[in-house]
Amino acid sequence: MNSRKALDFVKQHGIVLQAAHGPVPSLAEAIAGEPIRGSWWGHARGKEIFRASQVISESPDVLVCRLIDGKVTFVHRRLWPALVRLGSRFPKERLTQIREEHTPSGAHALRRKPFPSWVPREVMDASKTLSLAEAEKILAEWLPSFAARKVRSSQRG
Repeated sequence: MNSRKALDFVKQHGIVLQAAHGPVPSLAEAIAGEPIRGSWWGHARGKEIFRASQVISESPDVLVCRLIDGKVTFVHRRLWPALVRLGSRFPKERLTQIREEHTPSGAHALRRKPFPSWVPREVMDASKTLSLAEAEKILAEWLPSFAARKVRSSQRG
């Protein structure tokens, strides 16, 4: 899967996991063409998965966060206004933007930008024009899995 197709995959599906198993598609498994057991790094297409993940993570049209089960999640910009409108329904840390940076020493550092400080003004403005019902309709495909996870998390205490 080339870079353009990887970005199109996220745009088409709206919400995609980088590599984890879950209620939404996995970029790693889409590239691999099969379920991945263990770490995707060890898969024959691991370098391709890494490159695609990097391109997606650098796109201004993709939010990288930990929305689904605390796993690295890609959310396409077309869903941001609805996500912002319903932001109070999610734990704030799940909507925190994450970016991996390479430090001068070559190490990897994770930079976090809390919700809603990462939200562009035009997205914030668009979110205010949505009713709750409209935002729910936009995210309807994903809301049942979010609601189920929130209930299970709260039941754990």
